[in-house]
Amino acid sequence: MSILEIKDLHVDVRAGTDSDSKEILRGVDLTVRSGETHAIMGPNGSGKSTLAYAIAGHPKYEVTSGEVLLDGEDVLALTVDERARAGLFLAMQYPVEVPGVSMSNFLRSAATAVRGESPKLRTWVKEVKQAMTELDIDPAFAERSVNEGFSGGEKKRHEVLQLALLKPKIAVLDETDSGLDVDALRVVSHGINAYRANGDVGVLLITHYTRILKHITPDRVHVFAGGRIVESGGAELADELEEHGYVRFASGSTAAAGA
Repeated sequence: MSILEIKDLHVDVRAGTDSDSKEILRGVDLTVRSGETHAIMGPNGSGKSTLAYAIAGHPKYEVTSGEVLLDGEDVLALTVDERARAGLFLAMQYPVEVPGVSMSNFLRSAATAVRGESPKLRTWVKEVKQAMTELDIDPAFAERSVNEGFSGGEKKRHEVLQLALLKPKIAVLDETDSGLDVDALRVVSHGINAYRANGDVGVLLITHYTRILKHITPDRVHVFAGGRIVESGGAELADELEEHGYVRFASGSTAAAGA
């Protein structure tokens, strides 16, 4: 069993110079265990994406105090690639294009780095083909440059393809549902559920809306406002948010300016 522990996390975001930094996260406490799916919901500017990037090690986000531990190991002391090898994964809200690097080479290089050895070619080809089929990805995409010219939905499917192949201990999914039509949402959700079902893994799912939670049932739902978690509950909390929105948390959400 793996455990991601976030303790009293405070994070500043740098706008260009140190003097321009602004505090976004203001004391986040959260524990995600393998076998659990936690949904983080909240209005724009509440700090949800800041939490994701701080966990992953984005240089724009500076942790000023607090801890992030994965199985007792200090995540904040690790480089970005070390965090990935330790078992953390971030599916980005806006996946970047990498011209000149094919998806097939990117995926195999990533798997080699995470696993510590190069996958056997015959087994790897079969593994990739199966994962692409389950996500309804055209095999021709394997030879295209990473995300170059992809639609929003295609980019999100490839994020989940990486999730399926890299098999992290803890996956942080930052608004994976954004930009998806109904069919793509169903396929992507199926891929995430397959990842949850096939291993002892934990998921931290960040979203604005409840529609993805119709396909992926969370164990816990947390409301973000003003750079911290202000309320937690079961899956029923998401239904309440769908009906009433974030109005009663609005006073807290204006205090932070993250996403």
